[in-house]
Amino acid sequence: MATRAVTHTRKDQAGNIIGLGKPGEYWSVRSSADAISDITAGTHSYYVPWATGSTWIEVVRGHYGPYLRTDADNTTRNNLDDLPNI
Repeated sequence: MATRAVTHTRKDQAGNIIGLGKPGEYWSVRSSADAISDITAGTHSYYVPWATGSTWIEVVRGHYGPYLRTDADNTTRNNLDDLPNI
């Protein structure tokens, strides 16, 4: 299993995250659907690095299906919505 650092996201016109990425990585941009499959199957894990640590990206089962979000903590610095667009 590969662990992948995510520094950017791709969003659609409505602001929904449709991809994860890190410039220069061969796997970037990975679609959200593929990242959800990766995490669910245990093929790859994804995290957001920041100055004093990192936060895992997890799959959440929502009313409209699965989606990605960072593990809950007390900061918004690592929130997927706050990452720059790729």
